[in-house]
Amino acid sequence: QVQLVESGGGLVQAGGSLRLSCTASGRTFSSYAMDWFRQAPGKEHEFVAAINWSGRLTNYADFVKGRFTISRDNAKNTVYLQMNGLKPEDTAVYYCAAARYGYPTLKRQDADYLGQGTQVTVSS
Repeated sequence: QVQLVESGGGLVQAGGSLRLSCTASGRTFSSYAMDWFRQAPGKEHEFVAAINWSGRLTNYADFVKGRFTISRDNAKNTVYLQMNGLKPEDTAVYYCAAARYGYPTLKRQDADYLGQGTQVTVSS
């Protein structure tokens, strides 16, 4: 069993930055690829970024390429999402997910574990 807890969300002005963290319980964190999703009000979940188990491979949705960076620290059981150049359309609840086959992309329903989410609000 793996529990995921996100943190780091908040309110930021357009052009600003936030760093989200997702910390996992359990000893098998490094066995999983990790992904970030987001869900804006009235919209479906959408894939944001993925990182393979070692951290050497990353993949991004087109709408965040060049702005967001996913990374992980297996010694700390933590995955990060550095978000720069934030736009109002990035406003959403951001979720992290763990999946053994979660790289290079993942559908939310295929996640093995999903966090509770953290709110990111970008004001214009």
